[in-house]
Amino acid sequence: MTYPLVRELAAEGIPVRLTCGVLGFTPQAFYKWNARPVSDRDLHDAYLTNALIDAHRDEPEFGYRFLADELEHAGLIAADPARRSTMISCNATSPRSVRTRCG
Repeated sequence: MTYPLVRELAAEGIPVRLTCGVLGFTPQAFYKWNARPVSDRDLHDAYLTNALIDAHRDEPEFGYRFLADELEHAGLIAADPARRSTMISCNATSPRSVRTRCG
C-alpha cells in the first residue's frame, strides 16, 4: 500500500498533494485512510483470525466445526461469508491440520 509512503514523505516535508498526484490517487483518499488506517472489518477479521490460529494451535486435529464453536465460545460470532473467508485466510497463514491416514 502506498499510503504509508505518503505519510513518510510528508514527514520529510514533501507535500501530500504532490506525492498523491505522482502516485495516481487523490489527497482526499490519503486523508480518509490516514484518519482511520484500519477499517472495522479488517480489525474484526484480525480478531477472528487470531482466535482461529489459537484454537488450531491447541487442537490441530479438529476441523472447521470445532473452530466455529471456539469462535462462538470466544464471543466472536461471524456471519457465514465472513467466517468462510476468515477461515480460508487463516488456513493459508497457519500450520496445516494434522491428518492421519486410516488403514
